[in-house]
Amino acid sequence: MKTEKPEIRLLNSSAETVPAGGPTLVDVARVAGVSAITVSRALNQPQLVKPNTLAKIQAAIDETGYVKNMLAGGLAMNRSKLVSLVIPNIANPVFADMVQSATATLTAAGYQVLLGLGGYESWREELLVETILSRRPDGVILTGTQHTDNTRNRLQKAGVPVVETWDMTPAPIDMLVGFSHEEAGRVVASHLLERGYRRVGIVTMDDGRAVRRKQGLLVALARHGVEVVASEVLSGVATLPLGRTGAGRLLDAHPELDAIAASSDTLAHGVLIEAASRGIAVPSQLAVMGFGDLSFAAHVYPALSTIRVDGTLIGSTAAKAILQRVDPNSSAPVERVMDVGFELVHRAST
Repeated sequence: MKTEKPEIRLLNSSAETVPAGGPTLVDVARVAGVSAITVSRALNQPQLVKPNTLAKIQAAIDETGYVKNMLAGGLAMNRSKLVSLVIPNIANPVFADMVQSATATLTAAGYQVLLGLGGYESWREELLVETILSRRPDGVILTGTQHTDNTRNRLQKAGVPVVETWDMTPAPIDMLVGFSHEEAGRVVASHLLERGYRRVGIVTMDDGRAVRRKQGLLVALARHGVEVVASEVLSGVATLPLGRTGAGRLLDAHPELDAIAASSDTLAHGVLIEAASRGIAVPSQLAVMGFGDLSFAAHVYPALSTIRVDGTLIGSTAAKAILQRVDPNSSAPVERVMDVGFELVHRAST
């Protein structure tokens, strides 16, 4: 017995039907009153389509419920149109500008961003990268340069562009957009020494990049005969209460401290509040230094001295490096290591 193919009725349409497998590009074209080629161009190269035509096509997509088949398009040009961006977590606002900038750059080029949260443990990142590569992305943007050997091997053999960010190393997996955390620590040390501080304490998270900034600070102070009095190393996600806790422990044990360097502005904000709660004047009795130049840093009291990193530049540069590498029409070489540097911002807290 012959069985008819089941059909579904389109919402808000007249009597038109489409296969039960879902509306197709042809269905969208019919509802929009344009050709299938025009719909395809609108989906893949919207900058080449007139705004009023784009509006009609979008309305048709909304009406039909059409979902673009990225796999089919990817098979045709060996592209998934996905780029994965891996950050430690979304609780740390220092990465927000990078994510927004990279996403905007990639979206404008017709790519979608797959955001992954790798934590600060290399083994977690390894599991995440394995899952990401199973989705066949066109590129991968990572935060940091500390990875397991398996992660490095998988990425090097994957055959896709990889950009490591927010760090510096002489042996990147592929491409690198970042800055030297050791140098940032040295600059903080020089700033504190120039302003006469000699009894320095540190409140830091235990992630690798913060540890390297701490090491740069220790080495630079030691070269001038100054030793860090004490360090409070914290685990988890940097929060204001954690900063208060770390500062409290340092000040209880070492009331003679005249400066505290924190591994993030969030922790430094907690240090400022703890100092205020104890009646300690900043900066005359205690200098406080942060990292990241987050949006609140200039507006706390006293305004926070910090290290500013251009996350927007890191994100757009990493995204452009991926796009240039996957562009079959681009013959220009892509710079392998791009150092965006950083800036020390001196405010009232030092």
